[in-house]
Amino acid sequence: MITSITVLLLAGDASIGFLLAVLGAGGSILLLPLLVSGAALPTKVAVPLSLLVVTLLALGNVGPYIRRRQVAVRPALVLGLPALAGSWIGGSVVKAGLIPEQAQLGILAAAALLASWLLLRPSARAQPSGDRRSAGSPMALAGQGVLVGLLTGIAGVGGGFAIVPVLVLISLNSLVAFVALGHWPAAHLPLILPLIGGGAIGAIIGQRLAPHLPELRLRQGFSALLIGSALLTGFEAWERHHRPLAALRAAASRQVAPIASGSVRPLSSSSPMPAHHE
Repeated sequence: MITSITVLLLAGDASIGFLLAVLGAGGSILLLPLLVSGAALPTKVAVPLSLLVVTLLALGNVGPYIRRRQVAVRPALVLGLPALAGSWIGGSVVKAGLIPEQAQLGILAAAALLASWLLLRPSARAQPSGDRRSAGSPMALAGQGVLVGLLTGIAGVGGGFAIVPVLVLISLNSLVAFVALGHWPAAHLPLILPLIGGGAIGAIIGQRLAPHLPELRLRQGFSALLIGSALLTGFEAWERHHRPLAALRAAASRQVAPIASGSVRPLSSSSPMPAHHE
């Protein structure tokens, strides 16, 4: 049976697969809002499910990038390997319950805005295709890698927006964060089928069109999607922050209601007097 959620996941992940194919980025930073807001999943389930799907889609897009010789091996290693340590730390912190769900969503919204700026900054637009290297010393790149890894572990952001394309390391980064989180979303694994199916369709289309698409327009379109994703995720964080407060107020009002309605009866002349003990 095809439901509206299935159609939404198919269409949404087709777009994500397309972006992974043409830009090497855009996976979890768009997939997580789709799962949280579109499918109404709790963040505890959405993050590992997103990481699992992005790992599979990223690995599926490695071959075409290698054939097109769009690789950045040295920056990928310098930035990507420290990211693995950051992923483990971030996932472990979330597993320990030190970061609430609202904070995870807020961090994701901030990461989406940062990704939008990184895509459209002048230095990124000036770099030719196939030579996308992050500026800075190796130490600075390694530090950025740790931060990207922390984002992956905490908010499920794969890090492809920081250096494009490093799909193999995105896959490893996502996998490390997935293991560190320690949560296997068994009850929601059927959702992987429409996600992978939609992502595969989008990836096939993207791989065929990638050599013919203007990269600047793609980056501009992706940037607009990221801004929309940040706004949607920020609103979801605000909603989930206020829902528990509203539930607490409702529970408190239910407890007060019996007293306010007169459930405590005054003693009348016919009521027996309580016993008095000397």
